[in-house]
Amino acid sequence: MKTDDLIAALSVDSHAKVMPLDRAWLLACVAAVVLAALVFFAMLGFRSDIAAATGSGRFLFKFVATIALAGSALIAIRAASRPEGADGKTISLLALAPAMLVVAIVLELLAVPAEQWRTRMIGTNSLLCLTFIPLIGLAPLAISIATLKYGAPRRPVLGGAIAGVFSGGVAATFYAAHCVDDSPLFVAVWYTLAVLTLAALGAIGGKLAARW
Repeated sequence: MKTDDLIAALSVDSHAKVMPLDRAWLLACVAAVVLAALVFFAMLGFRSDIAAATGSGRFLFKFVATIALAGSALIAIRAASRPEGADGKTISLLALAPAMLVVAIVLELLAVPAEQWRTRMIGTNSLLCLTFIPLIGLAPLAISIATLKYGAPRRPVLGGAIAGVFSGGVAATFYAAHCVDDSPLFVAVWYTLAVLTLAALGAIGGKLAARW
């Protein structure tokens, strides 16, 4: 059987499963958010000054960026989980959150004196960020890999990496409510490293668990 014929057959099969793939991803998304919330509130919780922080544009931007990352990754992983795979346009959605972050960084550099740039980038909780975003994202990642396998992805490593980005976006959204470092410079460095950790774990998980 030719590769294209096999992919077509798997595509038909993925649409004929007991549970439609789109519904499976909807349930996976809900489960990922619920489990991430449980871990977040069990281990961290909201920052003490969250009521005052909601008046800060920098604080609110963290959620805009992380939700955009999770949302774009969810769209991409749903497509990547199908045998026909995701096209370039769908994958390019993953650039949305980084592009927003670049704009925020430029605005931050214009608004803050140069001598404060390093301090804002390093922040006060970098180790906490690198620890808890991956921890909060582990359960969402496991759910995403399982759902990825359910759809028979054509490129499981790529699909797993995107699953890690989705899980990282979900985890970072919750962690942002605890994090007292609101500068886009901090987010660009430490949130990105934490999400990339989950992306790497996802790529490994995709290779091991979602190949066919």
